[in-house]
Amino acid sequence: MGARVNKSELIEHIAKQADISKAAAGRALEAVIGGVKTTLKKNGTVSLVGFGTFSITKRAARTGRNPRTNEAIKIKSAKVPKFKPGKALKDAVN
Repeated sequence: MGARVNKSELIEHIAKQADISKAAAGRALEAVIGGVKTTLKKNGTVSLVGFGTFSITKRAARTGRNPRTNEAIKIKSAKVPKFKPGKALKDAVN
């Protein structure tokens, strides 16, 4: 199984690679995440060439089952975030 990286480890990696402080790296990461969230909230897409594209898809309303009671329940439609990796990212992991 591959390694798992949490947010603080990612911030540390960014700080080391960009030769900036961890505080600055943390602010930069938060700015990127915030930009992606804001764009997706407006039904936009974020394309990072070589990395991938973040977008929103709509999931239709459907009927599900409560596993405890086996009773039918209505599940509302929802907008869900989607990520499609770019070619360079796919090539990097293969």
